[in-house]
Amino acid sequence: MAESFLSSIAGIVAEKKICLAWGARRKLERFEGVLGTIKAELVDAEEKQWTNPQLRDWLGKLKNVCYDAEDVLDEFEYHALEYKVVSHGSIKRKVLHFFSSSNPLPFGFKMSHRIREITERLEEIAADKNKIMLASDVSRAPVLYREMTHSFVNASDVIGRDKDKENFLQLLKNSCDMESISVIPIVGLGGLGKTTLAKLVYNDECVVQNFKKRMWVCISDDFDLKKVIVDIINSIKTTAEGGSGVGLLKHNELSMEQSRTLLHSTLGNEPFFLVLDDTWNEDRQKWIELKTVLMNGVKGSKIVVTTRSHRVASIMGTVPAYLLEGLSYDDCLSLFLKWAFKEGQERQHPKLVHIGKGIVAKCKGVPLAARTLGSLLFSKFEERYWAYVRDNEIWKLEQKECDILPALRLSYEQLPSYLKRCFAYCSIFPKDYSFNNVNLVNMWSSQGLIQQSEEEQDLEDIGDRYIEELLSRSFFQDRVQNWSYVNFKMHDLMHDLAAFVSQTECTLIDCVNPTIPGTVRHVSFSYEVDYEELLRVVGQLNGIRTLLFIVKEKTPHDEQFLNTCNMSKFKCIKMLDLSNSDFDTLPSSIANLKLLRFLNLNLNKRIKKLPNSICKLFHLQTLLLRECNRLEKLPKEIGNLINLRYLAITTKQSDLGGIRHLESLRILLICQCENSEFLLQGMQTLTALRALHIESCSSLETLTPSMKQLRSLEFLRIWDCEKLKSLDGNGEQHIPGFRNLRVLQLIQLPKLEALPEWMRSLKSLDALCIEACPQLTERWRQQTIEEDWYKISHVPNIYIDGIKLI
Repeated sequence: MAESFLSSIAGIVAEKKICLAWGARRKLERFEGVLGTIKAELVDAEEKQWTNPQLRDWLGKLKNVCYDAEDVLDEFEYHALEYKVVSHGSIKRKVLHFFSSSNPLPFGFKMSHRIREITERLEEIAADKNKIMLASDVSRAPVLYREMTHSFVNASDVIGRDKDKENFLQLLKNSCDMESISVIPIVGLGGLGKTTLAKLVYNDECVVQNFKKRMWVCISDDFDLKKVIVDIINSIKTTAEGGSGVGLLKHNELSMEQSRTLLHSTLGNEPFFLVLDDTWNEDRQKWIELKTVLMNGVKGSKIVVTTRSHRVASIMGTVPAYLLEGLSYDDCLSLFLKWAFKEGQERQHPKLVHIGKGIVAKCKGVPLAARTLGSLLFSKFEERYWAYVRDNEIWKLEQKECDILPALRLSYEQLPSYLKRCFAYCSIFPKDYSFNNVNLVNMWSSQGLIQQSEEEQDLEDIGDRYIEELLSRSFFQDRVQNWSYVNFKMHDLMHDLAAFVSQTECTLIDCVNPTIPGTVRHVSFSYEVDYEELLRVVGQLNGIRTLLFIVKEKTPHDEQFLNTCNMSKFKCIKMLDLSNSDFDTLPSSIANLKLLRFLNLNLNKRIKKLPNSICKLFHLQTLLLRECNRLEKLPKEIGNLINLRYLAITTKQSDLGGIRHLESLRILLICQCENSEFLLQGMQTLTALRALHIESCSSLETLTPSMKQLRSLEFLRIWDCEKLKSLDGNGEQHIPGFRNLRVLQLIQLPKLEALPEWMRSLKSLDALCIEACPQLTERWRQQTIEEDWYKISHVPNIYIDGIKLI
């Protein structure tokens, strides 16, 4: 994680050069030089930290300095943003700015001093590397390997996989590819039993009889084509040719041409059965090269691929992957007892078995987890120790290299650096939490975890790609696609892994009187914390970046909390959750949180006013004011929030015209704005807006014509607007619009009589959903939809009250 951390800091320095305006060029160049020196050691250091406590401590110190360096650079950027806002303002504002405390001249001296101080700290850390014997070269030398697998299995030792074996054999039988080889992947997270299932199939009598040439090759993370070919040849020599092991080849003794020719002659003219176990390679070209070499095989040949990656499965498979699921609870319990006791011994310890049932629930059906915890408890008969294992997270228990956490850590080590911090950050959410891609991406963005690409993609698109990558690699699961967002979850054992790798930086507080490391930067509460407890926890921490409350029914956010903290504890905070709060006015000191990027004020039923000082939060990307029903109006200068990308609002204000200046806005949710009859006059200036939600606006009668000029809009949802009669925008049909609109949802609009004429021009529209719009639905039922059909006939997917039109 430190590698990606330092890379992002170095990238900001190198790309923006934002402190040159204040005459700190030499200090900045020295700063960059030290960053480069340390970065060269980071790959080696991060991989060796798990077995070297001194190295782990060194990395901890480095991360602390990195956080401080990131803050300095963020402050520079804040003042650059402030200058941008001021430069577009009046002469009076510019004069006031010159005499303010944020004037570039005194600010430059202060920041120059901070850069020097951080540089000196980095130099001290760089000097310490020799004391802990870091490798001098920067080549990747992983310290965590999975042992090479083999094909032998004692079927009587395997519990709960008979049905999977039967299903997979049927899949093998049914797989028929136009090419000579069928490739069937087995996909699942680490420790689920993919290799075990492949062994059961490999040694099945039917497979043995039908394939005289069976090969087993463990690929692991080194997909070297010549080595794989030689391993296949050697596997044939040790199975089909008697298994003597005499005359086995070494891959470095053959040229590529020699190994290819030898493979063809060895395979001969018979169908073969090949298992490629533990495959990580996502380079499609390498797989195509191997497949080309194997194509001379007789039709009917089968290749079974085991992998943790859905992407690998999609690249290699010729049929849909077999998605291996966890064991049933009873099978998992049987496996646990098999490893925890000698045969029959469990009957002598009914109390331990009872405790063990709670331990098995932690395993979530993963066999390696059951084996790990069972082995940990073998020959230990103290009830207190069993209860300790039951009541503690798996990542806090002792682990050997062949156990579940190291097995999962293999997956983590394979992640690109930009995904490691994103994954680790997710540990602040509780187990079984249902993630929403929109919220998670905005939280990642608030912490600077999303790396802007050279192609100038939106942060939202990059963040969504990160989520898809983590889903593909089995870090996330249970993906459910909704109209405008994606829900997904994290397996409990993956949550344990995230908690393990982030334990010094992230903490989920789920009990009273927790012990929190002073290095923690991201904190969440998953229980109803009281006011005193919250202050005690916050008082322990310096440099907190995230404060999140998972339990929303009752939170201690009132004036007393805000005044007591006086925002002084939050000067470095970037994500602040004050949802379900109970105060009338947000203090003006909110402006002191200059680094804040995500502010959640949803569901505050008392707040009436936002201070205008909130408009000085130039870094702010997400502002959530949903269901703040007493909020009288938005601040006058809300247009100064030039970085705002996501805004959700509920207000009594009828004219929301101030929003039209938010040119960075990507997502806008207008909810329960009961006094608004015409929304967002002049909103064509929101050229970056991609998603617009209009919900429960009871006075809304029609859309404004300018809304159709939102050239980037891709998703439009209008829901529960009881007076909305027309989408025409006062009948102004001539205004072109919505050229990029892909999804349109019209829900609970009782007075909407007809679809507008401009629907014909929505050539990009992929889905139209109409629900609980009785007048439109009645037209459909009376078969008069032909009157509207020509407007929407080009739309591929049309749903009316949940029924898809064909």
